[in-house]
Amino acid sequence: MISFPHFERTMPALRPRPGGLCAGMILAASLLGIAAERRESALQSPWDGRPINATDAAYACPEVAHLSRDLVTEGFYSDAKSSIIDPVKWKAYAESSGPYKKLGQEVVDAADAWQSTGSRQAADCALRHMKAAAQDGVFTGKMSSRQAYYVQGWVIGAISIAYLKIRNSGIVTPEDTHLIVPWLVEVVHQTTGYYDAVRKNSASDGTNNHLYWAGVEAAAAAVAANDRGLFDWAIETYHKGIDQIQPDGSMPLEMRRGQRALHYHLFALAPLVYLAEFGELNGLPLYAERDHALAKLERLSIQGMKNNEFFEKATGIPQDTPNGPPAAEQISWAQLWESRFPDPEIAALLTHASSMSYMYLGGLPPGANQSQAGQR
Repeated sequence: MISFPHFERTMPALRPRPGGLCAGMILAASLLGIAAERRESALQSPWDGRPINATDAAYACPEVAHLSRDLVTEGFYSDAKSSIIDPVKWKAYAESSGPYKKLGQEVVDAADAWQSTGSRQAADCALRHMKAAAQDGVFTGKMSSRQAYYVQGWVIGAISIAYLKIRNSGIVTPEDTHLIVPWLVEVVHQTTGYYDAVRKNSASDGTNNHLYWAGVEAAAAAVAANDRGLFDWAIETYHKGIDQIQPDGSMPLEMRRGQRALHYHLFALAPLVYLAEFGELNGLPLYAERDHALAKLERLSIQGMKNNEFFEKATGIPQDTPNGPPAAEQISWAQLWESRFPDPEIAALLTHASSMSYMYLGGLPPGANQSQAGQR
């Protein structure tokens, strides 16, 4: 049975109206009608409804790589706060996770080329890489550590978004869909199972930024499969994230990250914005949740990029502050934000961004074009 946590959170107390039908019954019937309509309508993504004119533009497709079902990789921090990178551990992590991240990057690059230029060759390239990964069962085996689960989520989330970008290209056949989508869903269920177990054991990363990234992965795959149960799981991660936001916009679990507290506030904000967008497009007013709590996090994070005094006072530690123009990792989410909530300050940051393509978010955000890909 599919639950509707958003309705459960917002439904007011039911009170009878003297001399007539119970107003609560009318409201309940209305909400049930909305829920029924929600079940019947196909889930939507931010890349739907954007017609693209197919072209014969050339696209240099990288050779398809065949990767293991298993991922053996470990974390790279050297301190208890996970704030100081150990260079030896980082090198080992980059080498072991690199081929998987490269797969994600090649897929989203090709999908973005389709979105920007209409290149059939680019759409076909993205599809070929996805089909090979699905046939190889990439990420369906053993994940060696929690870091391996994080990489699994980032890459499969990116590929799921790339699939949403090309699914209406005319290149994807029903046979392709029946190969790729079940693979995505299988991997996502492995991710959700991991986080469900972590939260059951009350581990810290059960409700921090990693959970929200898993939510984006689940939301994108859910839309691809039109899977309401999986979509509800994704939206529940959003509720968990919003519940973390304090009146001043800070997030306690991210503030614990020492010199990287600002970095991790931005890293938590990005997936929450994407989850809000997925929700809004499917009838859930998520941006307004808890008196627009997400806007408080957005404002604090943006101000922190200009002046990190708040974070330094809160942690007692100098912060890793972005140097120079913001990178895609720090600002690409803001393309969606600014399209809904125009803000000259955000617009200026987007204009000066060194890149808008962030693999973890599926490459370029909706509305961006290939010229904004920049350096990665």
